[in-house]
Amino acid sequence: MKIQIERKNKDFLMEATGASGNTVMIDHSGMEDVKGVSPMELLLMGVGSCSAIDIIDILKKQRQEINAYKVEVTGERYDLDQSKPFKSMHCKVMLTGNIDPKKAERAAALSFEKYCSVSKTFDQVVDISFAVILNGNELE
Repeated sequence: MKIQIERKNKDFLMEATGASGNTVMIDHSGMEDVKGVSPMELLLMGVGSCSAIDIIDILKKQRQEINAYKVEVTGERYDLDQSKPFKSMHCKVMLTGNIDPKKAERAAALSFEKYCSVSKTFDQVVDISFAVILNGNELE
């Protein structure tokens, strides 16, 4: 896997291009006129989107009817020398549709605990938790 990053202005705005040719704008979150997401936001987006692909794929294979999918990912950071790495992340997976609650919960567990390469990358250093909200109700 290979990506490229090119600076696009005289400050911190960069354009990242993936192997597919698709791009993402990245910027310094402390700038006055931010035109892209921060690298730390990209990490949260990576966890949320990787798990989304897994969960949707698992549920589709089980012939579950997904009308809508949304995920909110929050990250808690801590001070470490001059950096602020993530200590924990929490993903709130929100599904609507004709979906068996046990299948929704199992799909999320499989994603975060087994299949999501992004979550697995952080496995030893970041506590990643999740909750599943199905049709407005949080599953246990």
